[in-house]
Amino acid sequence: MPQTQLTLVSHPLCPFVQRAEIVLLEKGVPFDRIDVDLAIKPDWFLALSPTGKVPLLKVSQADGPDAVLFESMVICEYLEESQAGVGLYPVDALSRARQRGWIEFGTATLAEAWQFLNAKDRPTADAKRAAFQGRLQQLEAVLVEGPYFGGAAFGMVDAVFAPVFRYFDIFDPTVSQPIFENLPRVTAWRTALAGRQSVAAAVAGDYAERFHQHLRQHQVLLAH
Repeated sequence: MPQTQLTLVSHPLCPFVQRAEIVLLEKGVPFDRIDVDLAIKPDWFLALSPTGKVPLLKVSQADGPDAVLFESMVICEYLEESQAGVGLYPVDALSRARQRGWIEFGTATLAEAWQFLNAKDRPTADAKRAAFQGRLQQLEAVLVEGPYFGGAAFGMVDAVFAPVFRYFDIFDPTVSQPIFENLPRVTAWRTALAGRQSVAAAVAGDYAERFHQHLRQHQVLLAH
């Protein structure tokens, strides 16, 4: 396979970028990262991104033109298939398919969490919190061995859920703790993910402050 050089085009707060970066770090793949301001998108970025969103992965190839991939799970799947390092899916086809289903569930769970965190009124916040907790309860029912989703080995489902749980690690416990009450398996999983080196390294040291600044700028309920 021709040697490639990878560049991740990203934003400091994007949870979808974090998925791709976690996979790159788990694989031990060298890469460059370029952050863009999504409020003022540069022309070069718009020329590369059909959706105007991050992440993008630019693949520089010695024997051909650069290729650009978009959509986080497309990028993650490409990295899984093309890069050496630990595999992030089970060998068994049925187990792989099952985990891909939970990845889709993870995207929906992220949407519920984001809408709760960005709610500007109490009725919306309460409804979205309840919806998010409902998804956590479904996860509680399927988690068994731990410490990760599939058991002892860190996998792709973990890379998808780690950015979701990260949000709740940077809030006062009075916000986060009630959400995870009576969910011991989810709580243990969340703790294991927070302690994973790739998860911690997927964001900059000022991530928490940047996120709180985002909440203040948008005058959401949790910023008060």
